[in-house]
Amino acid sequence: MAIDAQRPAGDGAGSPPASGRALRFVVLIGIVSLFGDATYEGSRAIWGPFFGTLGATGTVVGIVSGCGELAGYALRLFTGALADRTRRYWTITIAGYAVNLLAVPALALAGTWPVAAALVVTERIGKAIRTPSRDAMLSFAAEDVGGAGWAFGLHEALDQTGATVGPLFAAWMLFRQGSYHSAFAWLLLPALGAFATLWAARRQFPAPRALAAGRAPSRGGTASLRELRIFAVATALIAAGYSDFALIAFHLARAQVMRPAAVPVLYGLASFTAGASALALGRWFDRKGYSVLLWSTLAAAGYAPLVFLGGPWAATAGMALWGVGFGAHDSLFRAAVAQCVPAGRRATVLGLFNALYGTAWCVGSVVLGMLYDVNPACTVVVSLILQLAACPLLWRLRRP
Repeated sequence: MAIDAQRPAGDGAGSPPASGRALRFVVLIGIVSLFGDATYEGSRAIWGPFFGTLGATGTVVGIVSGCGELAGYALRLFTGALADRTRRYWTITIAGYAVNLLAVPALALAGTWPVAAALVVTERIGKAIRTPSRDAMLSFAAEDVGGAGWAFGLHEALDQTGATVGPLFAAWMLFRQGSYHSAFAWLLLPALGAFATLWAARRQFPAPRALAAGRAPSRGGTASLRELRIFAVATALIAAGYSDFALIAFHLARAQVMRPAAVPVLYGLASFTAGASALALGRWFDRKGYSVLLWSTLAAAGYAPLVFLGGPWAATAGMALWGVGFGAHDSLFRAAVAQCVPAGRRATVLGLFNALYGTAWCVGSVVLGMLYDVNPACTVVVSLILQLAACPLLWRLRRP
């Protein structure tokens, strides 16, 4: 029997309403993401300073983070198309989570920065494998939940809850153990929680596409495709100007803005603001459209001067803004695709969108890391220019 057999789920007497099943599915996948983010975001909160202890430079951190994001996004072009072609959404999702999450505790065994870099990139590859399939499954439930913005906003809120807890857990273990290697090893615990919840979701919803059965197709046509193209360019500009947290953490530790154990806590704060903003902005997006992303981009652009040029309090405020922008962007672009693309092509288009996003993030991360070694002020200027350049494009799409 095929793993992703397309038999309807929940039909027949005694089945809960479609809205209740859809909501339960979104919440279950959100809990998987909660545990998953606790694992790999806990890792991302500390691997920048960890690389410093292994002798890496700011340029190395920028290249590794950029190449990791390139692998993590560019490969989605192929994994998304594979998911739509085979419709084995669960198979691909589970395989991706296995690679994604098991690479994190393996960092406890890394003794040199090239080995650690290989594991960081491997973790991103795992995310590339599973994300288009997972997001396509979420989109099938979106309308019954109340709208694509709300569905992806709710998922992002749960996702960022894990991204808040993970860095705090890593900071606590780093404080208690005094060792980066031990902190990475303890991140195996939330990884196991993710696998357990993933098994429960797969068992309850063996055919997630059935959640979209009988629903009117998403709007499409030339106007929608034109909107997506403009939105894709704006997204690439924002991604290129958004510094990876690894470089921020590297700066905070090297410039002694904060103690090393406090750096992951700052990432936890950013993740909290990302989740809270995604939940609120998702509802707003369903009513107001792309203008929501315009105003959140303008607000978040101020993160760079605060983080790279300020003291502890300025860095804290800057990371809060960084989280608002990240939460809005990570959830709303998926909602935009879900509203404009038919169900059978969503994983493919999400993969294509992510490939563009990741390429821009890779180039931006490398450039920002190299500029940081010259002068942090150069990083700030280029970051602001790129993000603000996206705003006129978003202004063109501001209608609801």
